[in-house]
Formats: sequence, structure tokens, C-alpha cells
Amino acid sequence: MKHEAASVVRPTYRDARASFSIEAEEARLSGSLETGFNACIECCDRYVGTGATALYWVSADGRTENYSFEALRDQSARVANLLESQGIGPGDVVAGLLPRTPDLVATILGSWRIGAVYQPLFTAFGPKAIEHRLALSGALFVVTDSTNRAKLEGIADCPQIATVMVDGDRAPEGDIDFRPAVAAQPADFVPVLRASDDLFLMMSTSGTTGLAKGVGVPLKGLLAIGAYMRWAIDLQPGDMFWNIADPGWAYGLYYGITGPLLLGHAITLYDGPFSAETAYALIGRLGITNLAGSPTAYRLLMAAGAEAAAPVSGQLRVVSSAGEPLNPEVIRWFDAHLAVPVHDHYGQTETGMVVNNHHGLDHPVRIGSAGLAMPGYRIVVLDEAGEELGPNRPGILAIDIANSPLFWFDGYWQTETPAIDGRYYRTGDTVEQELDDSISFIGRQDDVITSAGYRIGPFDVESALMEHPAVMETAVVGVPDRERTELVKAFVVLNQGYAASAGLAEALKLHVKTRLSAHAYPRLISFMSELPKTPSGKIQRFILRAMEKNI
Repeated sequence: MKHEAASVVRPTYRDARASFSIEAEEARLSGSLETGFNACIECCDRYVGTGATALYWVSADGRTENYSFEALRDQSARVANLLESQGIGPGDVVAGLLPRTPDLVATILGSWRIGAVYQPLFTAFGPKAIEHRLALSGALFVVTDSTNRAKLEGIADCPQIATVMVDGDRAPEGDIDFRPAVAAQPADFVPVLRASDDLFLMMSTSGTTGLAKGVGVPLKGLLAIGAYMRWAIDLQPGDMFWNIADPGWAYGLYYGITGPLLLGHAITLYDGPFSAETAYALIGRLGITNLAGSPTAYRLLMAAGAEAAAPVSGQLRVVSSAGEPLNPEVIRWFDAHLAVPVHDHYGQTETGMVVNNHHGLDHPVRIGSAGLAMPGYRIVVLDEAGEELGPNRPGILAIDIANSPLFWFDGYWQTETPAIDGRYYRTGDTVEQELDDSISFIGRQDDVITSAGYRIGPFDVESALMEHPAVMETAVVGVPDRERTELVKAFVVLNQGYAASAGLAEALKLHVKTRLSAHAYPRLISFMSELPKTPSGKIQRFILRAMEKNI
């Protein structure tokens, strides 16, 4: 099935910014900034009776189940009744350590229905990471499954556990057997309204260093989530949408579950490991037209080759990328072999997505740019003294809080937040603002390399390396050098059919020197089987730098 472009006239970016008002965004929701919200009403109840599908679920073994908004409403009410029977009330934190299943969606919606705060726990976490997050949030209830249950053993002050059991197994002693306990509850529970500043999500930063910090998301954050789905993702009623990011992390939970449901659109969940083979098969089988994910996932699709992409070439309407900067080579490859535009989007757990090449707005898209500030935000570049910089001067990306009505983050949970100082929130990312106001990513503030007086952004070097056919993935860091302060070093994962050699290393150096510049090429190259990453897929360059210091 090939996608046929719809004759939809997109609003211009300039018009969207000029006409933006918080009142217009608020009017899109059932609730009110004054009288309150309930996230389950916004993401489920108000679409009951429309006949729309709310969830397409594909199991790891390929079974497909579809759920209506009516089914999710009833199941969320049963979960809410179970939570209430356990003493859970508005404002309490309910954690979910669950794979991508209908039980996960019911737990999220049921928590919201009772006015509780949902906390995601990524299923790849070990006990220490889970214990830290539960202690951070003060969660009173956790829902898990039999596969992940052992990770909760020995956790200090572990809250009440409800476990999803399979194949007739008995729940561990002291646990609630989740499915029969939920099934025994009434399918009726009046949603609890909460104030717009009350939390409905308790996130944690993925972080490349240090312990994760809590990020509470208030209900008014729904306005920003909905705006991103409309303007950046361009989610249309006729789309089949799949966000492949894990809902244990911000991008998957904000925009893979919350965002689509907020617009009355179905979500797609696949409860199986990601691979290029399964991704292409699901895109074809489900008729996916709107795809969102990370550069890491897209590089795996590229590595599978043009032949693997051919059966679904032309089917996708738009593709969105987030989590790390999108290398230009990915954009070119998707255009050539999948016939679809890939747009880079930028955001953080703390902010949601705030700088985008918007699929739903008409504006020029410059390859290599993260895009333009989303309507509802004013984005600036600051120097070290906190002064706003003009175009083409590198500095720290920041949000002008007073002039960003969609911005909701007011600091880390019960922790000092030096990034908020005066009128700005500083992201910690080094960027340049171009003459057309688009933002070009250079790197994390502590990732920028200083070599022989030059400031070198690792993203530019990585993008140049990615253009070489031998390179599947790469990470660039600065390593100490007595003469130059730092040397540029690239860690490279090769595509199949290529072998590490001194000759290939020299060819890669020459390639970057020719494509980028004579001062920014990697003087050192190491070949690796894989790069160190956070559980959410972000490359941990600090580990690579530490490896060099210990050599």
C-alpha cells in the first residue's frame, strides 16, 4: 500500500505563531485552567461514542488486539476502583513496571481517573534504578508483571505490589493478582478533577551522569503535548500512527500514549524487541503512515539495506525523530529508499518538545537543523553571562519562561534547579541560532571539544562520518592532549561487510577532512562492536571520555 499525499493546506509557521493564544489551546480540552482537569477524561472519556479505535496492540508473537475508547474507559474505572480499595487517592503516585501491553494503558488511565500521578519504570531497569525512582517519588502502589517482579525483591520500603500473572500462575505472597482483582471491580468510577498545576506524571531524567532527578508534569502540560502532536507530528485523522519509543521514557509516554489519545487518535503498541525486520513488517502489516522514533532506531533501519525497505517504500507520509540530533545522512537515506520526509525535533524530559521542523506547519526545513521554536515558546541562545546572543554565535539553548506560555517545568522534584535562574531555563545544550531563527545543534555543553583554539561540535563530525558507507553508528569526543588541549576522537560501529583496519581508519579521517574541515576531522579512531548508551538509547559520551582517561 502506497501513501497518497493529501491535498491539505498547512498553516504557515508565521501565522501559527502570530495567532497563538493559550485560550485557544485550552479550548481544545474538556477541562479548564480555572476549574480543573482530569487526564483520563481528556485522553479517553470524551471520545466514548465516537466509534473510534483507541489501541492497536501487537503481542511479541504477532497476535493483534484492538480496543475501543469504551473498553479503555471501563477498564480504567476498574483499575481506579482497585486503587481506591488500596487507599490510593488524588495526588498519590502509582508506578508501572510493565511492558507495552493493554495492562499498561489501563494502569495509566486508571491512575489518572482517580486523580493519581503515574510514574513510568522502564522494564530494562535493574533493582537499584527502580529503588531510587520509587524512593524519589514516594510511590504508594506499583503494578508489574511476572517477568519483572523479581526486580522488586529486597527494595527498601517497597510499596504495595500488584502483579500481572500469566498461564494460571499464582501471584507471590502479599501481592495483588492484578487481572482478577481488576476484573472484580465495577466498571464505573467518576473521574476526579484536579487543578491545572497538579501533577499527572512523575518522570525522571534519563541522564548521562549522576542519579536521575524527578520531573513532575502538571496537568496544564497537556496543552503543550497536544500542540506538538498537531504542529510537529502532524497527526491526521486518517493516519495510522506508531511511536516506537518505549513508554518507560518521556518521548514514548508523552507522545506515544498521552498525545495520540489526547487527540482522540489510536495508539500502537508492539510488545516485542525492536529490529529492522519486525519494524518493516509492522509498518507494512498495520499500514503505518505516521512514524516517530529515535535516530538510533532509524540507523538500524538503514543498516538493513534498501532491499528491506523496498516493500514499504512510499507508504509512510511523515517520519519524526527525537532523542538525539538527526544526522543528515539519515534524512537523505529515508528520502531515497522510503520516499518520506524525516524531520528532526528537539526537547527534553523537563520541557517536552520545543524546537521542531514541524510537519504540520509550512516553513523551510534546513537539513542539519533542529528546526524552529514551537508556537507557544520563545527560544534564545545565551552566553556564559546570561546575555542573549545574536545569530551564528554559539551559546546555551534556553527558554524565555515569561514569554513561553506553554512551558510548564518549574524545577526538579524536591531538588534545587540551577538551570532555572531568573527569566530563563537553560537546557545545557550548545547551539547556534541561524539568520532564519532555526536552531543548529552543536552538542551538550560538556561535549563540545576545544582543539587548538577551535570549538568543535561532535554532531558535525558524527554527521560527516555517517555519510561514509562503512559507518553504521559513531560517537565523537575530545580526549586530553598536551599540545592541542583536546584531540577529536571517533568511536565507530561498522556496517556489515566492513572490517576494522588501519587503512579504513585513514579513509574515514580523509573523508571527514574533505567533507567537513581540516581542523575538525578525528585524529583518532577506535572501532567498537557497540556504543555505550542510556536505557533510552542516548549515547553516553562521558563513558567514552572516561575510557580514554583510564588508558
